[in-house]
Formats: sequence, C-alpha cells, structure tokens
Amino acid sequence: MRALFIEHDHISLGGPIWRSLEKHGYEIERFLIVPEANYDSPNITTTFPNFNEYDLLVPMGAPYGAYEDDRIGNWLLPELAKLKQAHNDGIPILGICFGGQLMARALGGSVAKAPKAEVGWIEIESNDKTLISTGPWFAYHWDRWQSPKGATEIAKTALAVQAFVMGRTLALQFHPEVDPQVLEAWLSCESGCVEITGEGVDLTQLRAQTLQQEAGSNLRAAELIDAFLRRVATAPLLQV
Repeated sequence: MRALFIEHDHISLGGPIWRSLEKHGYEIERFLIVPEANYDSPNITTTFPNFNEYDLLVPMGAPYGAYEDDRIGNWLLPELAKLKQAHNDGIPILGICFGGQLMARALGGSVAKAPKAEVGWIEIESNDKTLISTGPWFAYHWDRWQSPKGATEIAKTALAVQAFVMGRTLALQFHPEVDPQVLEAWLSCESGCVEITGEGVDLTQLRAQTLQQEAGSNLRAAELIDAFLRRVATAPLLQV
C-alpha cells in the first residue's frame, strides 16, 4: 500500500504519523511542492503525481493561506481540483492543518483568517473521543474553515473547528505529527520563530512542553491513525 504525503514546504515531516502508517504496512512517499529556494516566492507551477495511484493521501501543513489564490494559485487551484476528484473517487484523505483547510475548501466549505492564532499544546472538545481524543494536540494556525455542507464536525475549540469527517476524508486543524524533531524543523525556519514569538510564545518553554508531551502525543497519533484507517478510510463514498 502506498501513502502520498503532499508537502507544501520543505519542513513538513510526518513524525508519528509516518511511523504509525508504516506499522500498518504503508510505504511512505513524499511529494514536495514548494522547495526551500522558493519559500518566499511560492507561486510556482508543478506537475502533480497521479493521486489515483495511491491508497492514501495526506496533504500537510503550509505557511500560506488556503485562500491565497493570488499568492499560490498556480499550484493551489490545481491541487484543490485534484483533491476533490480523489475524494470523489474514494481515495482516503487525511488533511492536516493547511491540508485540512484544503479539504474544507475542496469539498465546498471555505477558509479565512481567524480572529487570532492558536499556537502550542491545547485541549479540544470532541464529539467522538474514539476517533479524535481531547488531546493535548499541537496547534499552529492563523486561519480557520467553515465546514462543507454534509460534513460531520467531530472536534472544535472556541476559536475553530478542529476536525470533520466527510465520506473517506478526515480533515484536522491541529497537528498530530508534531514531536520534538518536527518542531525543531519548523523552528529552523527563521520566519517560523518570528511567527511563534510574535504570539508571545516562549520557545524554551514550548520545546520543554513538546518533549514532555512526546510519549502521550505519539500514542494519541497512533490511535488516531488506527481509528482513521478502520472507520473513515473504509466508509461509504460521499461525493460532492
């Protein structure tokens, strides 16, 4: 089985999500859209792989907005169309943060700037704790979505919807893939540190919290993947 991770920047690592899928027998393949050299000029053109050749798609996070057609439309609009078609073809999709926002938009919802950011380890409200636990989960977003018509919202905070299910798609606003290695990759990018500290986050404390949360977060991520593959990836089709 093949899982394609769609990476929108050069610092998107899968952490415990990679490891959990590998335990389920998936071969992890990675497709990078915006390389490091184009980080500040991301409106590139790209040739996407054939999504129908994969058993699972995982669109990942990004430092861009899922509504920024002028800034990244050369690849954003084709990706939205391809993800919608993959969903309608019954390919299971796990969208993470920006990837979750992509799925909201692709399936008929919308994405916009949130009133404030959510950054750091947070607890969430869950309508189905056997699919999405209350966490803590790692949040790192300045945007939020309006869920598509027909989607079932699973989790939320006071600020944003945190998860919805629609057919064989699970969209997440939080980051189940974060562990100390993933966080350090994000912080290696200067703009990432500026973003976080601009929200009043103490980086030393955030690193310590992430190390403290690692074992529990890895377990929660594995349980999320187990439930996703068992319940969402095998669900009836729900086309849009």
